[in-house]
Amino acid sequence: MPHLNIEYTANLEATADMGALCTTLAATLVALRHDDGGPLFPVAGTRVMAWPAPHFAVADGQPGRAFIYLNLRITPGRGAAMVQRAGDAVLASCKAHLAQVFSEHAVGLTLQIDEGAPVYEGKHNNLASHLA
Repeated sequence: MPHLNIEYTANLEATADMGALCTTLAATLVALRHDDGGPLFPVAGTRVMAWPAPHFAVADGQPGRAFIYLNLRITPGRGAAMVQRAGDAVLASCKAHLAQVFSEHAVGLTLQIDEGAPVYEGKHNNLASHLA
């Protein structure tokens, strides 16, 4: 981990490049460092994915209203200051990437970070060997 899932209203499809946002936010997560300089999150475990919601009602239900929800799931073990640093960095990158969208649309943006150990976690992965 980290796994960042993005849900957004489909009315943003024409103006928000969500593929580029995913790439930007993955780079943001990978660039984060602990105070000792080591990576805050493992590169091979970083995932950023986005899905549009084709059916939605935001605020007063007017068709131009939009919403973006980011849920960052991380495993336990990082201090509160590190989690805050990660949240601030992700939110800042998202706001910068979507500045034009915010100037053209009424948009709600929420980032939630969930920390928890899975009850079961099965893995099969060869990503690390391809990142060398």
